[in-house]
Amino acid sequence: MSTSEKQTQQVEADIALMQQIARQEQIGLSQLYDRYARMMHSLAYKMLGTIEEAEEVVLDVFSQVWRSAQRYDVKKGRVDSWLFMLTRSRALDRLRRRKRESTVTEAVTHAAKVTPAEAGLTPEDALLIMDRRQQVKAALVQIPIEQQQIIELAYYQGLSQSQIAKQTGISLGTVKTRARLGLNKLRLLLQDADVREG
Repeated sequence: MSTSEKQTQQVEADIALMQQIARQEQIGLSQLYDRYARMMHSLAYKMLGTIEEAEEVVLDVFSQVWRSAQRYDVKKGRVDSWLFMLTRSRALDRLRRRKRESTVTEAVTHAAKVTPAEAGLTPEDALLIMDRRQQVKAALVQIPIEQQQIIELAYYQGLSQSQIAKQTGISLGTVKTRARLGLNKLRLLLQDADVREG
């Protein structure tokens, strides 16, 4: 069998699996997963650099495939191309979110750890830091208590997410989700404070 014949067979098999998934037959999803999950994981890992996030991306994509298989249009492209496009898109979303969160993380960490005296700052800079610290504290009390707890343990006590999970008895996935949601809310509250003051 020639290479082009093999490719045609593969494309047809993928379409048949998508049709099964569209009928909500889990065997189709399972076979599609077995066929592509490893390559998708490899792509996500190259982009994100962590096994956990790469796994989450792959699960997110297959969850989307399960929900939207009925809307898949074979004329718009091959199944494997579509899966890799979704994987890349989800990984890019996570990279953008990571960048946004790191900005808030820096503000929170700075407010938690730096004291004007230690930093040898000018009185004006010291005032700005004290002011920012007050803004962070004011914003913290406005987010849900369970998210507040995770952020305080991470940035005021310096615990890693794994240590927080162990100390609180909350699953690592829940700790990550609460940290992400809490940091997003903090970012928005701090932005609002900046807008009001500006």
